[in-house]
Amino acid sequence: MAKAKKEKKQDEEIIPVAQAADLATPAAEEAPLSQAEVAEDQSTANENGDQSPEGPKKFLTLKQSGERNWYVIHTYAGYEDQVSASLKQRIESMAMQDKIFNVMVPKEKQIEIKNGKRRVIEKRIFPGYVLVDMIVTDDSWYVVRNTPNVTGFIGFGVRPTPMSKEEIDRIKKRMGVEEPKFKIDFLTGDLVKITDGALKGFEGKIEEIDKDKGKIKVLVNMFGRETPVTLDFLQAKKI
Repeated sequence: MAKAKKEKKQDEEIIPVAQAADLATPAAEEAPLSQAEVAEDQSTANENGDQSPEGPKKFLTLKQSGERNWYVIHTYAGYEDQVSASLKQRIESMAMQDKIFNVMVPKEKQIEIKNGKRRVIEKRIFPGYVLVDMIVTDDSWYVVRNTPNVTGFIGFGVRPTPMSKEEIDRIKKRMGVEEPKFKIDFLTGDLVKITDGALKGFEGKIEEIDKDKGKIKVLVNMFGRETPVTLDFLQAKKI
């Protein structure tokens, strides 16, 4: 009987630690050394045989490499530019220029064709994400993480994962492309009506789409057979 009570008591002592570890997610932290984080790191420290009070504190410092890298933060949808502006203001007002160097919302130019009109627009490459060039310390982590509409860093637990040089180079190259891409509402197989040119008024089905050149190949029924016709995006509209 006494043995059963002892085992029950041990179970009751273990449950709160497990619950605290489950809460240690990026969206839940409000400061670098939150209670949930300490519980998570204390658990790991105990597994490594470190029972000293300094155990979790030493483990937490693993998120601070001291190196400058690009990191990804997640934001509420539609707030990417607002987060970028707010974070830049916080960097200046809190004198963090020596730890946080740049904030970037990756965008690329696209050609949008709508209602027969063509215009160049800037489109976010990764909606809901902002890139930050920084050195991760407790202070810089706090400044970024507590910027309004930021939901957390991308990484393992509370430790942000840096982007590789290849990743950031690809994004910058994509942003720097001068020739904008076409953005259209057409899909292969769509039925369209030709609105301009010698075949104005004819209807057909889209067989191919060339986004780089802004052209579509439409199969038009002429003289009892389907004839392929190459058109500009502006020369057709969905039926």
